[in-house]
Amino acid sequence: MFVTTTVGVDEARGALLALRAEVGKAVVGNDATVTSLILALLCRGHVLLEGVPGVAKTLLVRALAQTLDLTYKRVQFTPDLMPGDLTGSLVYDAHSAEFSFREGPVFTHLLLADEINRTPPKTQSALLEAMEERQVSVDGRARPLPAPFIVVATQNPVEYEGTYPLPEAQLDRFLLKLTMPVPPREQEIDVLTRHASGFDPRDLSGLKPVAGAAHLDAAAAAVRTVTVAPEVIGYVVDVCRATRQSPSVRLGVSPRGATALLAAARAWAWLSGREYVTPDDVKALARPALRHRLDLRPEAALEGATADGILDGVLAAVQVPR
Repeated sequence: MFVTTTVGVDEARGALLALRAEVGKAVVGNDATVTSLILALLCRGHVLLEGVPGVAKTLLVRALAQTLDLTYKRVQFTPDLMPGDLTGSLVYDAHSAEFSFREGPVFTHLLLADEINRTPPKTQSALLEAMEERQVSVDGRARPLPAPFIVVATQNPVEYEGTYPLPEAQLDRFLLKLTMPVPPREQEIDVLTRHASGFDPRDLSGLKPVAGAAHLDAAAAAVRTVTVAPEVIGYVVDVCRATRQSPSVRLGVSPRGATALLAAARAWAWLSGREYVTPDDVKALARPALRHRLDLRPEAALEGATADGILDGVLAAVQVPR
């Protein structure tokens, strides 16, 4: 349930567009990724950010946190990270002779889970409860997290030594999976030019907060009013069902994935200034909303099949409503 605010819809949209421009002062050439992160904020959804080391994944999230008037914490996931290090634990107070709960870093609005696949399943499962239920359970008591609560997790797609792949159940809790490739030559030149001019990625004090909880609440409430025609809902369902029938896929998109795609498409339509969703909105968000929900058959993966390639084939085959 969203709280009532005095922020208008146009003001909220303007603040989020300004947020995208402000983040662009620190991160070069990732407008689509920044826009997708904003969509996740509108949907109260979590994001899995994948890319090789050195493409500014962490910098992007830090810049986003700097431009949001929300609390932010970062956790470096390691093989020895315990659930209590993330959720918090009971601490004995010798003066009062009682146990008190000390909150962990998960008690924040925006949590950066850096290299999430480097922590064991026991700690991953603790984060799973926080992501799905927006609460943590310690000593048999459920403790609610702040609202909004959003996890942005990063992982390296090429180095698997010492990693623990995320289970399908946890992958399915991420609204979007975004990939950050190595930038093209022109953008890489721009990055080096900025560094040569004195840009310090460790110092983001030059970025100012341009959006806060009130803007997100007003925007999220407005997104819920975006109209979705029955034909478009049917199109979303047909796309997701087609993934389950692909011969290259062992496990296709679940109904949760279909709702995630619809939510992201509505947020994109609203951010674009429209009050209705089009099939093009669904197509634009299909890859980030569905790619991590496909479990490919081993033989298909060996032959070079990819989740994005399968989704492209599905989108080409499924009839688009007029």
